[in-house]
Amino acid sequence: MTAGRVIELVVWFLMVYFGILASVYTVMAAVGWRTVGSYVRRRPLRDYRGVGESPLSMPVSILAPAYNEAPTIVGSIRGLLRSQFVNFEIIVINDGSTDDTLEQLVAAFSLVPATRAPRAGLATAPVQRVWVSATEPRLTVLDKVNGGKADALNAGLCYARYPLVCAIDADTILDPGALPRLVWEFQSHPDTVATGGIVRIVNGSRVEAGRVVEVRTSTSLIANIQILEYLRAFLAARVGWSRLQMVLIISGAFGLFRRQAVIDAGGYDTTTVGEDAELVLRLHRHHREQGRPCRITFFPDPICWTEAPSDLRSLVRQRDRWQRGLIEMLGRHRSMIANPRYGRLGMLAVPYYVFFEMLGPIVETVGLVAVVTALVFGLASPTVLLVTIGLSITYSFVLSYTAILLEERLYRRAPEWRCLVRLMVAALAENIGYRQLMTVVRARAWWTIRRASTWGEMRRIGFEVPVRSGDVAA
Repeated sequence: MTAGRVIELVVWFLMVYFGILASVYTVMAAVGWRTVGSYVRRRPLRDYRGVGESPLSMPVSILAPAYNEAPTIVGSIRGLLRSQFVNFEIIVINDGSTDDTLEQLVAAFSLVPATRAPRAGLATAPVQRVWVSATEPRLTVLDKVNGGKADALNAGLCYARYPLVCAIDADTILDPGALPRLVWEFQSHPDTVATGGIVRIVNGSRVEAGRVVEVRTSTSLIANIQILEYLRAFLAARVGWSRLQMVLIISGAFGLFRRQAVIDAGGYDTTTVGEDAELVLRLHRHHREQGRPCRITFFPDPICWTEAPSDLRSLVRQRDRWQRGLIEMLGRHRSMIANPRYGRLGMLAVPYYVFFEMLGPIVETVGLVAVVTALVFGLASPTVLLVTIGLSITYSFVLSYTAILLEERLYRRAPEWRCLVRLMVAALAENIGYRQLMTVVRARAWWTIRRASTWGEMRRIGFEVPVRSGDVAA
């Protein structure tokens, strides 16, 4: 077989592969559009305010693991304390931070040592001291030996007092009305085990006293591309998967779980860097194998704001960690692949993640090499290849623009026209270099997975960055 024939077969395979992937994206975007639109029309009929104000609502323990989060921790906790919910507690787990995270908390909230016994027997690294706030009775801080994020969450589960636990990152800000909306899901559907909400990027927005007071895009192209990625992932993909009852991922930055269900399933897995996604898949599997109902859903409204990597090095580390977590998760639950015992999860959702999310970066990398080789050595028609690339970029732009329209039409979180222009520029720019780099980074995860699991520390800038005189609010 000639080299030209091999290249031709590779190109045809890639066209079929990406054709199937594009079809899935299109279906998910259409389902997501319809689902979110239906929700927004019905939202006024739901008494979320009553859920937030009623003392009979299910109480929530918010777990916030923190490792070297000094620039953002105080603002984040202040924002959480303003949640429009009557009965909740916040447990910050200081996981052996080497900066002044604990000192910041002690000074800001007047923490004093306390005695409290754990309420569950999950194994964790030693908790050295428990602190409570002298001014805010809803705040508890656990100071423990470093054991990683999953270990910190398990420690929080042990000390949590309430039946629902909200797992968030310590560098996140919750919208005040987020908790009542998620709790409503548990109270209206008793078989609900977990639910997640939309995560948005705070970079560029104005934050005061732990609250987002003005939504803006960033002046950083890297940050704006990530804003687009989050919009596509949450408003299209996850809403679509949820509507089809096949949610496999709830972001570690924001998710609400039934505490006892998590403990019964063994808590968070401390041997993987993707503990959030692995837990969701294990909850599905655990309940299926025991013949118990398990509703895991994604809610299109609650907003959690998080700081995205602002430098390329941190971004590469983050995406490498995400891909390693996905590989580990699917590897450990490989018996679910195409297994009818697990219903549509085993027959559709898990195979999709295997072939298009886990193996996708390798296929795309091979495709990049094949295209470059074909162009350099003249093994394929440049016109055909360039048309194919053009169609791919056009489809990517259309998908991104659809997510932008969905956001603006339904939520109008960033009404400034300059914000829309920046996002549209990012939608075009991400196809030139950025997407290819992220593909290579994700493919490289098959090699980096052999290294020890780490948090993958990210350089923090902090939320409350002063707005300079003359800055354009966009």
